[in-house]
Amino acid sequence: MALREIVKLGDEVLRMKAKEVIDFNGNLSVLIDDMFDTMFKADGVGLAAPQVGITRRICVVSVDGGKTKYELVNPVILKQSGIQRGAEGCLSCPNRSGIVARPKKLTVKAQDRTGEYKTYKVDGFTAVAFCHEMDHLDGVLFIDKIEPEDK
Repeated sequence: MALREIVKLGDEVLRMKAKEVIDFNGNLSVLIDDMFDTMFKADGVGLAAPQVGITRRICVVSVDGGKTKYELVNPVILKQSGIQRGAEGCLSCPNRSGIVARPKKLTVKAQDRTGEYKTYKVDGFTAVAFCHEMDHLDGVLFIDKIEPEDK
């Protein structure tokens, strides 16, 4: 495993729409492992491929220090409900934070590193992390969604 450089606000890759993953091979597994290592080293709870300069629809999430690890390849939100508001930050936007509204509950379908489809039902902080990382795949940053009174 290797640590990847996390790109920062201002890098154009963060504003690009990521492309669907079609090749499920060893390179994808290495990238996912590297993303987890990079995220944990930076004390993050999620990381999207564009944040390491790769414009592919891949993100990883772990809100419990690695006990539960989600690898989301080509993720799609199937269902969402409720609203929760909370402070967010981002590894690509250091020293920035703000209040963002996110769904309280999510159902997400995604592939894993082998291409197998999985469906995840998540809520609370995990739902926030899923939404935050999936936004990265469309070139959207949390700073675009900060509530006006918090900007």
